[in-house]
Amino acid sequence: MNEALVKARTACKALDDKKGKDIKVIDIHEISVLADYYVIASGTNQNQVQAMVDAVEEAFSKEGIEPRQIEGSRNSSWILMDYGDVIVNVFDEENRLFYDLERIWRDGRTMELAEVLAE
Repeated sequence: MNEALVKARTACKALDDKKGKDIKVIDIHEISVLADYYVIASGTNQNQVQAMVDAVEEAFSKEGIEPRQIEGSRNSSWILMDYGDVIVNVFDEENRLFYDLERIWRDGRTMELAEVLAE
C-alpha cells in the first residue's frame, strides 16, 4: 500500500472514530498535482466538526506527520487540512452540500470508507 493511501486510511479512521458522516476518499492522483487523495467528511454540528479535526491532527501527529497548512478556525463550518499528498476536508452537513466537492472532483475515483479501511 502506498504512503498516501496509508495517510488517507489514518484520516478515515480518525474521522470514523468521531462518528463522521458520509466519509469519502477521492483518488485524484491521475487528474491533479495537488494531492493523491482528497478525504471528505461531515459532522452534524460545529462541535463534532472540531472534534473530527482534532482527531485527525492527533492521529497524524502520533505518526510524526505535521500539516502543511490548515484553513479554517474552531468556529468554521469547513476546515481544510493539507498533508501534502492527502487533503482532508471536514464540513458541517449544510456546507458540504453547498460546496459539493464530490462533483468538482468527479473525474477522480471515489472510494467508500469500507473500501479504504479494507485495503
